[in-house]
Amino acid sequence: MKVVLYRPEIPQNTGNIARTCSLTGSSLMLIPPVGFFLHSSTIRRSSVRYLQTEDIEVWNNGEDKWLEEFGDLCWMFSTRGQIRYDQVVYGQSPILLFGSESLGLPDLWIKNFPQRTVYIPLLQKKGSLNLSNAAAIAIYEVLRQRNFLSSY
Repeated sequence: MKVVLYRPEIPQNTGNIARTCSLTGSSLMLIPPVGFFLHSSTIRRSSVRYLQTEDIEVWNNGEDKWLEEFGDLCWMFSTRGQIRYDQVVYGQSPILLFGSESLGLPDLWIKNFPQRTVYIPLLQKKGSLNLSNAAAIAIYEVLRQRNFLSSY
C-alpha cells in the first residue's frame, strides 16, 4: 500500500503518518511543495526509530504528471468525496491520496475523478479530521479488508 500526501504542511502530521506507514508495511510519498524541511527535527521526533526520512519518496515530476500517471489508480480522500471509506474495495496495492491540511485536494482532481473520491463520515460538519488521523483510519481499513495478513 502507498500513502501519498499532496503538499503536506505540518511536519508532525507527516511524521505521524510516516510512523504509521512504517509500522504497517506501507510506503509514503510526498507531492511537493512540502511546507517544512524534510529533515527537520519535528518530523524526526514524530517518526524516530520507525522510518528514516530518506525512506520517504518525494515525487519531483510535477503534480500534473502525478495525476496523469496515478489519478485513475488512487483513492482520493476528501471531505468532498463520493464514496464512504468503508464501502471501497481497495485491492492488493492501493494508493491512498490525502490533500494538504489547509486546502485539501484541488477541485479539478475531485471533479475529474469523482468515482475515486472517498470520505470519512463526520457526525458534525464543522471541519475535517486531522490528516494523520484520517490516514490511520484509511490504512487500517485496508488492513482490515486483508484480515491484517500483510501487516505481520
